Amino acid sequence: MMTKENLGRWLVVGFLSGAVSVLLFHQVIAALLHAIGITPRVPYSMQPTHPLGVAQLWSLAFWGGVWGVLLAAALRRYVDGALVIAATIFGAILPSLVAWTVVASLKGQPLFAGGVPKALAVGLLVNAAWGLGTGTGLALFGRRERLKMRAA
Repeated sequence: MMTKENLGRWLVVGFLSGAVSVLLFHQVIAALLHAIGITPRVPYSMQPTHPLGVAQLWSLAFWGGVWGVLLAAALRRYVDGALVIAATIFGAILPSLVAWTVVASLKGQPLFAGGVPKALAVGLLVNAAWGLGTGTGLALFGRRERLKMRAA
């Protein structure tokens, strides 16, 4: 059972794993998809976002961290491979749905990527990659007792 101290650590590691996963998983898949011509969106973009002017990459990393906390809270009972698989599925589905509906509405974009299969696939793939990275980070660093066992 997770104590309050362990839950706090778990959520912090969720944030950090989610933010780092944007850089090492999400954007790497975005770069591959861009390189093969699937998406015109350039990865690791430093274009300013509205309304604060923060570089898009750092905005994505921050929101990846926020989603990492949500993922960690939702999947706190999972461990090891089951955690990584569940996190990958979580990543593919929930952030994609929010991006296709809430974010698209706020930005005046068509819902569900306008029904364009390539655009839908890109969302699912980059967000699944993010979930894989976040779940892996949580599995490796989220539980203090696992770290102690590895050190022994």
